Amino acid sequence: MALHFSEQEMADRRARTQAVMRAEGLDGMLIFRQETMFYLTGYDTFGYVFFQCLYLGQDGRMMLLTRSADRLQALHTSVIKDVRIWVDGPDARPATELRDILAAFGLSGKRLGVEWESYGLTARSGQRLSAALDGFCRLEDTSDLVSQLRVIKSPAEIDYVRRAAGLADDAYDAAHKLAAPGVFEGKILAAMQGAVFEGGGDYPGNEFIIGSGTDALLCRYYSGRRTLAAKDQLTLEWAGVYRHYHAAMMRTFVVGDIIPKQMDMYNAASDALSAVKQAIRPGNTYGHAFAAHVESFEKSGMAAHCLKACGYSLGTTFAPNWMDWPMLYADNPVEFAPGMVVFCHMILFDEGNGLAMTLGETVLVTEQGHERLSRSSLENVLI
Repeated sequence: MALHFSEQEMADRRARTQAVMRAEGLDGMLIFRQETMFYLTGYDTFGYVFFQCLYLGQDGRMMLLTRSADRLQALHTSVIKDVRIWVDGPDARPATELRDILAAFGLSGKRLGVEWESYGLTARSGQRLSAALDGFCRLEDTSDLVSQLRVIKSPAEIDYVRRAAGLADDAYDAAHKLAAPGVFEGKILAAMQGAVFEGGGDYPGNEFIIGSGTDALLCRYYSGRRTLAAKDQLTLEWAGVYRHYHAAMMRTFVVGDIIPKQMDMYNAASDALSAVKQAIRPGNTYGHAFAAHVESFEKSGMAAHCLKACGYSLGTTFAPNWMDWPMLYADNPVEFAPGMVVFCHMILFDEGNGLAMTLGETVLVTEQGHERLSRSSLENVLI
């Protein structure tokens, strides 16, 4: 088996999950989130884009129902022993096959949790699952059950996060070295992603984000590359990834002379980032940190140009995105606790003037407050 954690650590994770299931009166869980499968068993695949379900019983019993292409993947990367196969075909109904397996496990009339909020369970598959299990058992939404356990990282996980942060810094170094007038964006992206791969890292949960000129005001990936002009701006958002653990960063670089307005935006973003990080400490909530973001940008006069969220938790995540639960937004009641990993991004887009400025990095919540995980400067704006 190609496991990245000890079998004991994963057994402890399952035991904690089973304890919550018992407390909530659940006889078992139907798991569709790949993050949950990886966390509890080590199972590593992208086959979740098709119907795939891991059953975990309150008694610890596990069974994976998947396609034939993932049978060896599961046996090689996880502690799962019971792998069942559903076969592709015009009349394939894996949800019905799942019900038959659950019936053989004696789960008729029982209460089962379901990870409804999952990229591994499409709306159509979810409807078919509901229909197949209608009248067979009682279903409860447990989409966040394991997410609430995963948000606190173990020492072994934190080691991987630190490796990821180092890879993010390596990618930063590659970008900062290359970015200049006349340089093709694709060359910058290739160097950044190459730095992660060369350091033993993985593909990220979503694409690295790059945009220059007017497209520096975008914070999503889009297709199409351009060459940097003599006077330009370049927005980058990326993550170092190690064993699927992410540590994200974000920067806007100014190519050529920086105008006073954009320098004001940088100073505002820097102040806001400092305020948010100071609010990240045990006893405060994610909502408190977002409030610090709003207050800082209101003080600098930049509130009209900021977004309605300023970061989120990070961990082991799979495509289509690296964002994890919970998020830094208004009034979020989730409290910070030691072992949480949080990406803070200060994003200012002045659409009227066509100016962008972003600043973001990942921190670890500690007993005393937070620890900055990046070694990279926050002050290198002009290139």
